[in-house]
Amino acid sequence: MSGADLDRVVEQYHRALDAIVQGDSGLQKKMFSGRDDVSLANPIGPPVRGRSAVEQTMDRAVSQLREGEPTTFERISEYTGTDLAYIVEIERTQAKVGGADELSRISLRVTTIFRLEDGHWKVIHRHADPITSPRPIESIVQG
Repeated sequence: MSGADLDRVVEQYHRALDAIVQGDSGLQKKMFSGRDDVSLANPIGPPVRGRSAVEQTMDRAVSQLREGEPTTFERISEYTGTDLAYIVEIERTQAKVGGADELSRISLRVTTIFRLEDGHWKVIHRHADPITSPRPIESIVQG
């Protein structure tokens, strides 16, 4: 598989993220590995491992989003090997969150790891958090 093949998969992955902020996790689920070592760390809960837990976590997040706008992506870093690849991006979008009637801005720092499985690139890990600007060291202290 080439980097160009991965580029097409990343484009599909980005469109699946647009569906997430519209309240649809179906496309995203298709992008993720079905293997037991798949993991997800999203900004509204602890990291989970395993296909069932990943799908439940996606569904929980999607149930709290609606009427989102297309996401923009700022690529920070990327690497493509023979069977593993990653991207680090800042994702920015707007969506209605929870019961809110207005759109809220959402910015996430995201690392996504892909693995070549049976000739197809699949997401094996996604980590997203809201840290997109410098913060004081005190912000990591737990009270």
